[in-house]
Amino acid sequence: MILELITEFWNFIINQDNHWWQFLIAALIIIFTFFVRGLFTRIVFKIILSLTNKTRTELDRAILLAFEKPLKALILLIGLFLAFSYLPVPPGFMAFLTSLFRSAIIVLIAWGFFNLVGGEAYKQFSDLINIDLSLAIFASKAMRAVIIALAVVIVVQEWGYDVSGLIAGLGIGGLALSLAAKDALANIFGGVIIILDKPFAVGDWILTPSVEGTVEEMSLRSTRVRTFANSLVAIPNAMLANEAITNWTRMQKRQITFRLGVTYTTPRHKLQECVNKIRDLLENHPQVHPDLIMVYFDQFADSSMDIFIYFFTNTKVWTEFMAVKEDINFKIMEILEKEGVSVAFPSRSIYFENKLQSESPPKDQDLSSS
Repeated sequence: MILELITEFWNFIINQDNHWWQFLIAALIIIFTFFVRGLFTRIVFKIILSLTNKTRTELDRAILLAFEKPLKALILLIGLFLAFSYLPVPPGFMAFLTSLFRSAIIVLIAWGFFNLVGGEAYKQFSDLINIDLSLAIFASKAMRAVIIALAVVIVVQEWGYDVSGLIAGLGIGGLALSLAAKDALANIFGGVIIILDKPFAVGDWILTPSVEGTVEEMSLRSTRVRTFANSLVAIPNAMLANEAITNWTRMQKRQITFRLGVTYTTPRHKLQECVNKIRDLLENHPQVHPDLIMVYFDQFADSSMDIFIYFFTNTKVWTEFMAVKEDINFKIMEILEKEGVSVAFPSRSIYFENKLQSESPPKDQDLSSS
């Protein structure tokens, strides 16, 4: 069909002896089009870009740069279409050029949005609304695929083809594909939920019913956690999104709590002195958080009198936390030693109501038997 139109157009041209001036005007239109395109590229577009430098954000500049090449191509396309429109071309060939021109405009618009979705403007917009990088990349690829699909469908319709059957077939195929890959899709949606909810980030120490360790990598399908045994565990996002997640990295301070049991032989005033000195120790320790410090004589246990100790450390780093805990333990031992108080250990005293009788026979009975 296209070859026939070109042949018809060529035969029409060679028979146009009296319309040479129309071809001349068409050539002048094309030359003027290249001039306008160069003027737009070198002057007008640069002026518009310079105006964007006065705004507070770089987003408008990035949008213009995304549509720069499609706009240049559009100017050239319009000039060529006007030139051919001025020529005395056959009606069939002109209808073909009109469809080609409209299809090209659709392609140029799709080209601009394709650049916009995956370019600098999209990155700046993602940073502006604080979207996670993994989700932003996934959304960019998905939107680019949608733009290409829409452009193809519109262009096909422009040329008179019915795409309703194709769309229905794609819908049925997509349904079958989604049913076959439901686990993979569940992991992808789980990844999107994790990225949007942000219960943790790469480098955080997390605890779940499945694993405990440091998050090393996050993707739309799975999350990789490096355990404290140095093994790498990949957890499907669909499972992780439905689990309770404890993020130890985001705690503001670290808790220390225990009961210190002393013997029942400890005098009351000694016990009171130990409680006061331990409380004073914690209140004046530079690595203990001052918001909540609890030191009380708590209960009479089975084998000891218990002092309840509850406080937080300023540091969240595990090694520093252990160093603070060790220092406080040693200082508590020093207080107990100075006060002469002993730490109790589990024990049980047994009392007999009657005195136990010896199983050894009397001495005189021994002599008589001998």
